[in-house]
Amino acid sequence: MGPYVKGRRRERHVAKMGPGVVVTGLTLGALAVVSLLAFQANGAQDRAGGAKPVASTTTSSGPAASATPSASATPTVPPLPATSGSGTRVVYSIGSHYVWLVDPKKSPQVAPGFAVTPGSVEPAPGSYSVYSRTPSTTGTDGRQIEHVVRFAQQNGVVFGFSAAVDGATPTADSNAKTGGIRSGRPEGQLLWDFAPNGTKVVVVA
Repeated sequence: MGPYVKGRRRERHVAKMGPGVVVTGLTLGALAVVSLLAFQANGAQDRAGGAKPVASTTTSSGPAASATPSASATPTVPPLPATSGSGTRVVYSIGSHYVWLVDPKKSPQVAPGFAVTPGSVEPAPGSYSVYSRTPSTTGTDGRQIEHVVRFAQQNGVVFGFSAAVDGATPTADSNAKTGGIRSGRPEGQLLWDFAPNGTKVVVVA
């Protein structure tokens, strides 16, 4: 009876423990399945959300709405006045304070104009000729000037083109009568090379 009883006790023990183990295993399996389904559901939701277009946050004032680049700040050169005469000449406009160098033998005939700063007195409109040139001297304002090209004298005022050695083109002193027409140094060199004595200078209004 001893072995039989011992064996029965083991069977009852296994029978008692067996269902619990099975239930535990089923519970763990069910939890694993639920977790897997939840994970897959979250992944699907993430993928679906990722496919949605993202609204742009760029405002109208951002880089995408930048204005068209502005035009060049380079000043526009006025055209050569129609009343400037003919032939090889230096043309000076009192109204626009520009100078043009015109040579019909060259192409283009008209060199690009350049701005100048007049003295306190302007020459009268008309046709003149270069009568005197000085490589360098002192201007009426005390500055060192170069490439002086004189073309007229009126009421004791000498009119001519020149350039300050320091490159300055200050506004003339209205308390003094001066006829110096100042340009930049590169432009002064161009005019000096272009206008020897006898060159026509046409002054227009």
